[in-house]
Order: sequence, then structure tokens, then C-alpha cells
Amino acid sequence: MTMSPHEVQAYVLTYLETLDCQIMERSPAHVTVKLSPEADKALTNRPYYWGFVERTGAPAETMSFTFVFDPDAHQQALEAEEAKAAKLAPPASPGAGPGTPEAPKETILGRYFGIVPSLPQLGPGRILKEDVVYGSRRLQQIFNAAREGGAFVNLFEQAAKRQLRATAPAVYEPWLGVCFKVEFACDLKKEELHFIGISLRTGEIVEKFGSKLNRRDLSPRLAENMHVQTAKVSLADAGAALESHLTNRLLELDYSWAEKAKERLDLELAVVDTYYEAVLREDTPEVDVDTTSASGTDRVSNDQDQAGAGPSAHIHTSRSGSTRIQKAHLQPVEPTGVMIGSDVELAAEAAVQAEPETDPEQDKVRQAVMDREAMKLQYETRRTEMIWQYEPKVKVTAISSGMFHLR
Repeated sequence: MTMSPHEVQAYVLTYLETLDCQIMERSPAHVTVKLSPEADKALTNRPYYWGFVERTGAPAETMSFTFVFDPDAHQQALEAEEAKAAKLAPPASPGAGPGTPEAPKETILGRYFGIVPSLPQLGPGRILKEDVVYGSRRLQQIFNAAREGGAFVNLFEQAAKRQLRATAPAVYEPWLGVCFKVEFACDLKKEELHFIGISLRTGEIVEKFGSKLNRRDLSPRLAENMHVQTAKVSLADAGAALESHLTNRLLELDYSWAEKAKERLDLELAVVDTYYEAVLREDTPEVDVDTTSASGTDRVSNDQDQAGAGPSAHIHTSRSGSTRIQKAHLQPVEPTGVMIGSDVELAAEAAVQAEPETDPEQDKVRQAVMDREAMKLQYETRRTEMIWQYEPKVKVTAISSGMFHLR
């Protein structure tokens, strides 16, 4: 799904005009607008400024933007305008040198508002320029603001002029309208919009409720000489009735696409299983304990115990067969006499020999085990991704709703 520059411009202008923004300049490729306070709060992300305005009561100064919907066309228009202005400009005097200040260029705003300072300028009068195309951050922000601001509405049908002079007031019938978005998703995706309305007086459900509203003049203001009836159906019951009605309609659809999606899912899972089958069938090698090094260490430990001095290292063998060494504990020695230098050298040599040597074969085995576990995790992740992508699903979301008081 995408939007052309014309569609983007129509959507943005509708949003700006709805929020009472002041359009300063407009062309097929851009629009220059001064935001209203409501639009400024939604688009400029200035909570501290608006907090200051609300606390102090100072006059608010909103920001101005130039939204460009077609950058190429806008640039060509600017170049054509500059070329036209250069032709209309008077020729330079013969005595003008390189240091002579250049005359200000003619601008579109200058035609209507007189001489204006050239951009960029600081202060409230500056105009920011942004490209608003499909996929841009600013357009996404406008989408979110419109979705939040229009999630729920309360509108009244405007009465005819003769009703304002009638002796008896006209009666409004309350309706609840909900716009549902239905997503049919697998490795492909399809979306549908269902705008359904229900009368809160009689419980009547009307599909394509939007076509019924298009023929009526709606306003958030309650018209004069009009009376609103009390609802007999609560909002919770009305919402449940709309959901049940939509569910029954969805059950009547053809879901052959879901069966085909399951077949594609089974095929993809079979390919993934075949790819990882050879790796998963490999046997994990076991890590053997080097008895020679262990016995040698035991002999060193016995020699240390017999010597009665020096640090001792305790070797433990885990269930997996790997060998680890605990931290050596220093044992106090009773001063029985003068120790000769040879005994000190033997004790130090025994402590050095207590450190086991790294076995390259065992390191390779441990690395193979780690690689196998990583491959298992990769296999499970791949299956999860395939299921998420190809598994058929139907998702229903209420994107907007409103109370509509109709005659």
C-alpha cells in the first residue's frame, strides 16, 4: 500500500483545515501553514512551552511550516521563480563593484506582505521546511495524531431551518458507529474496513453505516429546538452486539486461502527440518577425564600434605567429566625450626606442578557441544519464524467509533 503525492496532500490539508490552521501559501507541490494551538501541541512536541503558556496565561505563538509534498516539482517551481525574478531585475550599474551589496531577491511572500527578511531567521516568524511524502516521519506523526484525535466522536445531525421555527422539538435517535479493521494474514495480507452502526433505541444493526452518514450534515454542536432520546441499549451491550454480528459475517467467508497457507507452512517446515536433520542426528561427544594428570596431581597433593607447608589445590571431577580446580587454601605452618632453602624451592615447585595443563582434545569437544546447542537454538528460532509468517490468522481491531444522533 502506498499513497501518491496528491493523496498525501489531500490528507494533510484535510487534517490542517479540521484543526483550523491558517493556510498562508498553497501550490500543487507544497503548502505553507501556521499551526493552530491544537495542531501545534500535536505536532511540535513542545510540552514545556505549552505548560508555561497555560500557567502564565501568556499569548501563545504557534509555529509555521512549509510542507513539501512533491520535492522535485517544488524545486523546479523555485528555480523557475528565481529565473523569472532575475530577468525582471534591473541591470547592475557600471560603477557597481564586487563590494556593492546585492539587491534583495523578489519572493512570493514579498509580493503580498512587502519586503521580508530572507531565511533563515530566528524567532517566532521563522518558517520550517519539511518534505512530507509517504513513509516520512512527519506524515506518520500526522497519522498518529489524527488517529488519537478522531478515535471517538460525538456528532449531531443539523436540523433544517424550518425546524428551528417549529413549535415542537424534533427528536434525535442515538446510534453507535464502530469502524472495524479486519486483517487476513499469512505470508500474504489483506485488509478490510467494516463501518457498522447500531441503534441504541431499537437495537437495529446497519452495515455500511458510513453511506448513511454521508447524506447528512453532521456537527459537534447540538442544534436548537432538538431533543435527544434516552438510550435503551447500553454501550457495552451495543459493542458486544456489533462484535457478534461481525464475527458471524466473517464465519460465512471462504477460507480456502487459509488451507493453502497451511500447505505452504508445512512445506517450509519440511525444508527447515531437512536442512537441520543432519546436524541434529550427530552424537554429542563425551569429555573424558585425564586420569594421568589427576593421579599426578594427587601425588603432588600428598607431597604437600607430607611437607606440611605451602598452598594445596583440591581437584574435583564433575559429572560431565571436566576437571576444575578450586581456589588454593593457605595452611599455617608450625615454626619447628629453621627451614632450609631446598625445602622452600620444593614447595614452590609442587605448587606450580599442581596447575593442570589444558587438553586440546577436550577443548575441541567442548566447542563441538557448544556449536550443537547453538544449532538447536537456531533451528527452533527458524521454525518459530516460519510459523509466525505462514500460519493463517484473522485479526479484528476497532480503529474508531462515535456517537451519532440522527433524526
